[in-house]
Amino acid sequence: MKKSMLKVMVAMIGLMGVNAAMAQESPWLVRARAVYIDPANESAPVGGVGAADRIHVSNKTIPEVDVSYFFTPNISAELILTYPQKHDVTLDGAKIGTFKQLPPTLLAQYHFLPGADINPYVGAGVNYTLLSSVNLLNGAGRLEHDSVGLALQAGVDFKLDKNWSINLDVKKVQIRSDVNISGARASDVKVDPLLIGVGVGYRF
Repeated sequence: MKKSMLKVMVAMIGLMGVNAAMAQESPWLVRARAVYIDPANESAPVGGVGAADRIHVSNKTIPEVDVSYFFTPNISAELILTYPQKHDVTLDGAKIGTFKQLPPTLLAQYHFLPGADINPYVGAGVNYTLLSSVNLLNGAGRLEHDSVGLALQAGVDFKLDKNWSINLDVKKVQIRSDVNISGARASDVKVDPLLIGVGVGYRF
C-alpha cells in the first residue's frame, strides 16, 4: 500500500513539474524561414502521346512564416503560411506560361527533446494549394483544380536562448492537378515538391 501511494505521489510531482514548465514557457512559437522549392515534376504524356515528365514547374526560393501552438512540451500544431507564389511552366524545355499557387499547410508535430538545446521533430498533416492566375499556351491551357494532399515533415530547432532558436526543416508535399488544353484533359502533373527551409524562431 505504501509503495502504491509513493508511486502516485511521484507521478503527481512529475505532472506538476510538466505543468509548471508549460506555465513558465509560452505555448506559442513563430518562425520565419527561407524555403527552397524543388518540384518532383512528374507528368503523364501530353495528349497520351510521347514521353512522360515533359511538363516542368520551376523551382524557386520563397519566404515563409509559420505559427506553432504547443499542447504539451512534445506535441504541437503548426500552420505554415506564405503569399501566392508565381511559377514558370515549361514543356520540353520551352516556356508555355505561368501560374500562382498559395499552399497553406497544417501539421501535427512531435518534438523529441523539449527544453534541450537541440530538439528534433517530425510532423504530418494536410496541404491545400490554391491555384490562380493560370496563363498557359496564351490562354488555351489551364490547370483543372486546386490541390489537396498530404504533407510530411522533419526538422530540428537549435536553441540560442530562452526565446530565440535557429531552425532547419524539410517537408514533402503532395501538389497535383490536371492540365487541360482547349477544354480537353491533356495531362496530369505531380508537382510534389521537396521544401528545404532554414530560419529563425521566437518562443513567446
